[in-house]
Amino acid sequence: MSEKLRPPIVVVLGHVDHGKSSILQAIKDLKITEREAGGITQHIGAYEIEEKGKKITFIDTPGHEAFCAMRLRGVCSADVAVLVIAADEGIKKQTKEVIKNIKETNIPFVVAINKIDKPGADVGKIKRQLLESEIYLETMGGKIPFVEVSASTKKGVEHLLEVILLVAEMEEFKADVDCSAQGVVIESHLDSNKGPFATLIVQKGILKKEDFLATESVVGKVKNLEDFQGKLIQEALPSMPVGVLGFEAVPQAGESFKVFRTVEEAREGIKEKEKEEDFVGGDKKLLPLIIRTDVLGSVEAIIHMIDQIPQEKVKARILKAEPGEVDQSDIKTAMLTGAKILSFRTKESKIARDLAQREGVKILKFDVIYELTQAFENVLRKMVEPEIIKTATGRIKILEVFKNEKNRQIVGGKVIHGTVKRGSKVTVLRGEEEIGGGKINALQQNKKEVDFVSKGSECGVLYEGDALIQRGDIIEAYLEEKTKKEL
Repeated sequence: MSEKLRPPIVVVLGHVDHGKSSILQAIKDLKITEREAGGITQHIGAYEIEEKGKKITFIDTPGHEAFCAMRLRGVCSADVAVLVIAADEGIKKQTKEVIKNIKETNIPFVVAINKIDKPGADVGKIKRQLLESEIYLETMGGKIPFVEVSASTKKGVEHLLEVILLVAEMEEFKADVDCSAQGVVIESHLDSNKGPFATLIVQKGILKKEDFLATESVVGKVKNLEDFQGKLIQEALPSMPVGVLGFEAVPQAGESFKVFRTVEEAREGIKEKEKEEDFVGGDKKLLPLIIRTDVLGSVEAIIHMIDQIPQEKVKARILKAEPGEVDQSDIKTAMLTGAKILSFRTKESKIARDLAQREGVKILKFDVIYELTQAFENVLRKMVEPEIIKTATGRIKILEVFKNEKNRQIVGGKVIHGTVKRGSKVTVLRGEEEIGGGKINALQQNKKEVDFVSKGSECGVLYEGDALIQRGDIIEAYLEEKTKKEL
C-alpha cells in the first residue's frame, strides 16, 4: 500500500441564506450563486481550488430544512467542515441540526462567522450561542478555530483558507493511490442528451477513463471524465471531484463506488452488496419519487409532510425534488428507476407529456398538499405485504396410516386438542420438529363425511402435503388471517 498526502475535502454547512455559497464565490470567484435559481443552492456541488500551491476540494450543500439528508451526506463525504453562521442572525434551526451532525460524525471543523459588516452583526452573541451548544472556540478556552468573514468584501476569506489548510496539515489526510479507485457519489442526474451523469469524489486510488465501476445499484464504464469546470481529463486523483459519463442508469447520490477489472466483476460486486443488504434486513421496499412543484416552498412543505408518514416497511427514496415543470429527463428517470412522479401545481412540457404517454409513465397531479400526501400514503400502503397470522384450532394424534400415495395419505387419528375442520391447513409435527405441511381435504367420522371433528373424537383424514406422515405424528390445524396493511 502506497499512501500519499491528499487535499482536504471540505463541506460548507449552515442555515439557508447565511452565506455558504457567497463564501465559496468569494473563494476564487467560483460564481456559484449566479448559476442557481433565485440565488439559492438547490443541489450538492463539488468544487476544487488551489491556494498557495495546495488544493482544497469544497462540497457546497443546500441549507433548506428539506435537504437534511443531503447535508448529512455532505458531512459523511468530507474531512473538514466549515460551519457558517450569519453574524446578524445567529444560530438557527438548521444550524443546530448541522452542529448535531458534526458532533455525531466527529469531523474536524472551523466556524466561519459571516456578514460581519452588516448592520446588527453581533459576533459576541454568536460566541455565547456556540457556548450554549457546547462549541468551545479557541478564543474562549476551547480548541475549535473560528474566522470572522465578510463574503461580500472578501474580508477574512484568505484567513479562512489558511485555517483550513492548517487543520488539514495537522490531520494529515492520506490516501492509497495504488489500490482500485473508490469514492462516493455526490450528485447525479439523467442528461437528456448524454445519459446518466454523476459527480463523484475519489477517496482512494486513481479513477481513469475506460475504468469499469459500480455503485451499490448500478454498473458503468467511464466514457468521459470531467473536472468541476467541465474540462475533459484522463484521470482523477484522491480528493478530486469529477463528473463521470458512462453509467448504465442514474446512481443514487450518497452511494459509494468502486472500480473493478471487468464489467462482469462490477456486476458481481453489486450482487454481493445485494446479498449483504438482504442479510442486514434489506427486505424494506423502496419507493423512488420525483417531485415537481410550482415553487421551492412547496418542495419543502411536501417533503416535510412525507417525512411525517411512517416508513418502517416501505421507504421513500427522493431522486429529485425541484420547482419547475415535469421535463423529459424526469420521464426518462422514471422509466429507468420505476419512480413515481408527483406534480404539484405545475405542468409538464409537451415533450415530457408525449414521452410519458408513449412509455406508459403516469404523472400524478395535485393542487392540494393534503391530497398529494394522502395519495402517497396509499401508494406506500399498497406496497406493504400484509402479515399472515396463524391461529391453531386443533390437533390430531396419528394412530394409523392406511394409504400412501404421491403427496396424499389416508390416516386415522384422535383429536387431542380443539376442533379440526375440513379444508384446514396443517403443520406436521414429529416430536418438537416441524417436518412439513399441507391440507386436510376430507374428514370422516364413523365412516361418514363430516365438516369438523372435536376433541376426544377419532376420525379419518385425507391429507395432501409435502410431509410423509408416520404413526405418532401430530398434525396441527390452523387458520390464516391477513392483517390490515399498516405502514
